[in-house]
Amino acid sequence: MFIDVSDLQVRYPGRGQAAVDRVSFGLHQGQMGVLIGPSGCGKTTLLRAVAGLEPLSGGAITMNGQLISSQGVHLPAENRRIGMVFQDYALFPHLNVEKNIGFGLSHLNATERDARVQDMLNLVGLGSAARRFPHELSGGQQQRVALARALAPEPLLLLLDEPFSNLDVDLRERLAHELRDILQQAQITALFVTHDQMEAFALGDLIGVMRQGKLEQWDDAYQLYHRPQTRFVAEFIGHGVFAAANAKQQGAHMVLHTPLGDLQDMDEDIAQHPIAADGACEVLLRADDIVHDDDAPVKAEILRKAFRGSEFLYTLRLASGQTVMAHVPSHHDHHVGEWIGIRLQADHVVVFGAADQ
Repeated sequence: MFIDVSDLQVRYPGRGQAAVDRVSFGLHQGQMGVLIGPSGCGKTTLLRAVAGLEPLSGGAITMNGQLISSQGVHLPAENRRIGMVFQDYALFPHLNVEKNIGFGLSHLNATERDARVQDMLNLVGLGSAARRFPHELSGGQQQRVALARALAPEPLLLLLDEPFSNLDVDLRERLAHELRDILQQAQITALFVTHDQMEAFALGDLIGVMRQGKLEQWDDAYQLYHRPQTRFVAEFIGHGVFAAANAKQQGAHMVLHTPLGDLQDMDEDIAQHPIAADGACEVLLRADDIVHDDDAPVKAEILRKAFRGSEFLYTLRLASGQTVMAHVPSHHDHHVGEWIGIRLQADHVVVFGAADQ
């Protein structure tokens, strides 16, 4: 592993619960990891601990084979060769773009510094903006300047703390893809903090879902979505709700009885987590598992709808009171309060024991 975080703990005086509680994960050279979770879950504290800005209460961090943090070892942040991009970019307003980028290159002579700044300008596509000042740039351009400044000293690791949070949704998505391309081109290992799932999916080779200081799962996006290890991860990733269900053996295979009908051949899905002897369980019904079908026998009332361009995200209530969600093509523009037919269409579902939290 290039960066290896092992059993890491960060505690603050006077607080009972650890801000970061026995977290372990790793990244290989050139990989990009993303930490995601609700506000206050410890993801930024974890990032700061890797940067050397928070002392450890337990565990260890090694980078490129060197121990940089433990209870007895603390390599100063300025000696870690770690670059950081902050939420507010922290650009110097009185310096133009090229001087902002070159700020951390005082160890180079003038010729080397100018060459490195030019390389960074070219890498982030801002060659024509070298003499402009931060206030003359768009939010996206400022973000790229901050990235170039962080990469200029040739860090071993880049840390990014919600760098797109001040940008509009469309720009965030575009810059996320641009950022990944830039980091891959620079062959930089990176750790990124965000609260946005789409950013996490667009950026991360590996994604960590955090809750109350703990790392619930460290995995790729596919596994997080289709094979969540905990109920929290299952609920947090994607759009969906849990519904009471029952698993029964029928011939050679397991059948899952759900509020929207039966699902056949669910042996592998049901086997992922322990289920009670009577078959009681809960199934995660995701929005993309439910199809609008006027001829379906199951009807549901539209409680809310959110327009997403090509589709609506409908929140629906069954006659039983169970709430579900569904993605519906946007040309099916039904009114709130209207009843529509829905059916379950899923080759794979997430199933947990009824008492599993």
